[in-house]
Amino acid sequence: MKARRLTMVTLRNPQHTRECIFNAALAEFALNGFAGGRINNIARRARVNKRMLYFYFGNKKNLFRCILKQKLAQRALWPATAPEDLKETLVYWFDLACRDQDWIRLLECEALHWTERELIAEDKRLKSFNQAVDQLRHRQAQGKLPDNYDPRQLLLAFMALTIFPLAFPQLTRLITGLQVTGQKFRGQHSAFLASLPARFNHRPNPKLYENGHA
Repeated sequence: MKARRLTMVTLRNPQHTRECIFNAALAEFALNGFAGGRINNIARRARVNKRMLYFYFGNKKNLFRCILKQKLAQRALWPATAPEDLKETLVYWFDLACRDQDWIRLLECEALHWTERELIAEDKRLKSFNQAVDQLRHRQAQGKLPDNYDPRQLLLAFMALTIFPLAFPQLTRLITGLQVTGQKFRGQHSAFLASLPARFNHRPNPKLYENGHA
């Protein structure tokens, strides 16, 4: 009888039910990954009957895709809302990543299961990255970044600098001796990111790279 009443409530408020399932699935996938995530656990977290989950999302793969699409829509604003100053941009991206580590874990799940196939919302993501590359190219044209760097490689490097510590907290701890969740590490890494753009004032000798020397 209790399960029946719960089902009636969820049917009367589908938006609330979807949100509960969405949040529960996000927590489950972030904790256990896509392969390790369990429908039973998601239904329990959402406090809904398992049949309701299938009713709204079909299956686990569709549920994961819905979550990733929504998170992608939120993250698409990152390049557009970043500060103009590069040293502020890197700190800004790192801060956003620190405040949404579930997003980093979802990307790791995707890397394990979808890398060789067409990615979820691939066209929109490609457009977003191309816009970010164009922004870097514009900064190069303005003299704010040296133009002897491939802007796509720059973007990849900047993403690595801001995301890697959170994606691999165990390596971060081994290298720095600090927990990535601690304020001491975050303060040190933010300071490092803020100081890094000044290094671009030094232009390497291209002949060294042509000869295979760094």
